[in-house]
Amino acid sequence: MKPPPYLLLAALLFWGWLSGFLVLGAVMGGLLEAARFTQFRWELDDADFSRIWSLCVLLTVAAAAYVFTTNGEGGGLGGLLHGETAQNAGSSGGPAATRFLRWLPMTLFAFIAAQNFNLRPSVPLTGISLVLRWRRRKGDQAFAGHYLNVSYPYFIICVFASGIHANTGTLTYYWGLCVLIGWALWSIRSPRFGLGTWLAVLTLVFVMGFAEMVGINQMQRALQNFNAQWMARFFGQRTDPLQSTTRMGRIGQLKLSAKIVIWLEPHRIGDAPTYLREASYRNYQSQRMAWFSGGTRNDFELLRQDADNTTYSLIPGKRVSSDVNITCYLNGYSRDLQAPEGLLPLPSGCARLEHIPANMSLRKNKNGAILAAGSGLIIFDALYGRGATIDAPPDLEATNRYDLGVPPEEVPALQSVIAEMRIPAGADEAEKLQTVERFFLSKFTYSIWQGKDKLATTNTTPLTRFLLTSRSGHCEYFASATVLLLRELGIPARYAVGYYVHEPHGSGYIVRERDAHAWCLVWDFADKTWKDFDTTPPSWVGIESKRSAAAEWFADVRSWLGLQFAKFRWGQAHLQQYIFWAFIPVLIVLLYHIIFRRLGKLRALKAKAKKQAPVVWPGLDSEFYQLERKLANRGVPRQTGEPLSDWLERSLAEPALVDLRMPLQDLLHLHYRHRFDPRGLTVEEREQLRCEAKSCLDSLLRVKS
Repeated sequence: MKPPPYLLLAALLFWGWLSGFLVLGAVMGGLLEAARFTQFRWELDDADFSRIWSLCVLLTVAAAAYVFTTNGEGGGLGGLLHGETAQNAGSSGGPAATRFLRWLPMTLFAFIAAQNFNLRPSVPLTGISLVLRWRRRKGDQAFAGHYLNVSYPYFIICVFASGIHANTGTLTYYWGLCVLIGWALWSIRSPRFGLGTWLAVLTLVFVMGFAEMVGINQMQRALQNFNAQWMARFFGQRTDPLQSTTRMGRIGQLKLSAKIVIWLEPHRIGDAPTYLREASYRNYQSQRMAWFSGGTRNDFELLRQDADNTTYSLIPGKRVSSDVNITCYLNGYSRDLQAPEGLLPLPSGCARLEHIPANMSLRKNKNGAILAAGSGLIIFDALYGRGATIDAPPDLEATNRYDLGVPPEEVPALQSVIAEMRIPAGADEAEKLQTVERFFLSKFTYSIWQGKDKLATTNTTPLTRFLLTSRSGHCEYFASATVLLLRELGIPARYAVGYYVHEPHGSGYIVRERDAHAWCLVWDFADKTWKDFDTTPPSWVGIESKRSAAAEWFADVRSWLGLQFAKFRWGQAHLQQYIFWAFIPVLIVLLYHIIFRRLGKLRALKAKAKKQAPVVWPGLDSEFYQLERKLANRGVPRQTGEPLSDWLERSLAEPALVDLRMPLQDLLHLHYRHRFDPRGLTVEEREQLRCEAKSCLDSLLRVKS
C-alpha cells in the first residue's frame, strides 16, 4: 500500500525538527519524494534487497554499539559524529538507548530508498525475513513472488523516533503526531462511512490519547519518589558517608567475598598507596555500635572542575610525589540526581583528581570524604603525597569536641587499659602512640570469629569485652578501641574506613571485597595534619587470604568480565573510536555485493552476449525489404503488426504505381517463401527474387513522388 504524496517528507521533517536533524531530514525526505518525478530506476532482485537489508541492520548495530560506549545525549549531527558528553550527573544508559532509537530513520533509510527507486516499488518478503529466506533455500516457494510496500512501516518508525527527544513540557509532539496520523489515515479511510463520522471518530481517538498522556504524566510524578527509594534499596550503598555500623558484638564468623572491587595502576610500578580511604567518622555511639560523621548530608559541598573540566584540585598548590590510576564502582544511588552515587577510595594525602568524566559531579565534606555521582563505574587518576590532607582540623574549640569525645560507658575499660600500659608521666604524643601500638601488637590477636565470653551476660559493651577479656577481634574492634584510647590520652583521632592495598596483579594491584579495612586517623600537632595509624595486627592479611576459595581464579575471570561490561555499560571503554573502523571491512563487503558485484554481473552478461554467435533468421537478406523502405519513404509507412500484403495494397493505391502491382505481388510471394518456407527457394528462384526486386526498384525510382 502506497502512502499519500509527501507524507514521508512531512514525517522526516517532523523527525528532523524534534531530533536536531532538520537539514538531514529534509534531504532524506526530498530524495524519497524525488522518485515521483524521475524515471531513474534500479532493477533489484531478492538477493540485492537481502544485502541492502543486511547493510541497514549492520548500521543499526553499529549505531547501538557506538551510543552505548559514550556518555551523552547526542542530539544533532555533532552528537552523532563526536558523541557529546552530558553535563548532568544522570546521563548513563538511558540517553544512550534514546539516541539509538532516535537514529533509526537514518540507519534504515537505504532500504526505503531502494524500494522507491526500484522498478517494482515494493520489497520481496524473502529480502526481509531470514526465516523465509532459509525456507526458500530449502526449496519452499510458498512466499516466492510475494512483495510488501514498507513505506508505512518506515513512516511509523519516523513518528516513533520523533518522540525520542528531551521533554520540554510542551504538546508539540502530540499534536504533530495527530496531524501526521490523520494525514496517513485519510487516504485509506473506508468509503462506507461519511466524512463527518470519520472525523468524529478520529477526534475522539485523539482526545482519548491526550487524556491518557496527561494521566501517565501524573502517575509518573506520583511514582517518582517511590522509584528513587526503590533504586536506592536496589543498589545498596557500600559505605555511608554519614555513618558506619560496625559488626562488633555479633557472634559468628565475619565473611567477605573475594570479588575484585578496585583496580589500581600506579604510574611507577610498585609505587602504590597502602590505604584507600573512603570516609572517616568522629562520633561513636556504644549502644548502636556505630560511628557517625557528626554532620549531615548538607555538609557536602560541590567541587568545581579546573579549566579542562576533567581535573579537580583538592589541595591547591600541594606538591605530589605519586599518582595512581583507580577503577572502581559506585554502588549507591542518589535520589536527588537520579543517578548512581558512591564514595571514592582515595590515597592518603590526595591532592588532585584527573581524567574525571565530564558527566560526573563530585562533592566533599569536612571529614575528607569525596562523594561522586553520575555513572556506576569511574576510572580516574589520583595524585597524592605526604603532608596535608583534605580533612578539616580537629574541632578542639567546638562545644561538642567530637574528635576528643569518648562515650561514658567506655571510659572505665579505657582507663583500665591505660593503667595496664603504664605510660610514663609527661610522655609526649609520639611516645603515647608507640606505647599504644606495642600494646595491641603484644596483647591482642586478630580473629574473624566472635564467640561468647564470660562477660557477655553483663551490661558491658562489645568494645569493653574486647579490651578486657577476649582481646581478639577484627579490624573494627582495633580501630574503634584505638580511636577512643587516643582520645582518652588527649590525642584527637578519627575512625577511618576503606581498603588495604597489598595484592599485586600484573603491572598494578587489585583490591578485593575482603580487603575492606578500618583504621585510625591521628592528629599530628607538629605537622598539623591527619596521619594513618593502624593497630590491627599485620597477620590479618594472611588470615583473610587463607579463606580464599580454591576456584578464586574463576571469580577473578568473572570480575574481569564484569568490569569490561561495566566499562561498556557506563561509557568508560573508549570503544567509540574503534567501532566504525571495526565495521568498515563488513561494510565494504556488503557494498561490494550490492554495487560492484552487480555491475560485474551485468558486464559479464554483456560479454557473454557478445561472444555468442548472432542468430540469423532465414529471409532477412531478402531484397524485398529494400522495396519496403522505398515505398515507406513515399509516405505510406507500414503500421505495427500490419501484414505485408495489406500494407502493399495500401502503398500501391497511388495511380502512378499501378504498373507495379502485379510484379510486386509476385515478388511478395517469393519473399514469403524465402522468409518462412522451411524448404526455402531453389537457386533459380533465389536469383529470380534478386533480379525482379532490382527491376522493381529501378522502376520505382523512375516514378515521381
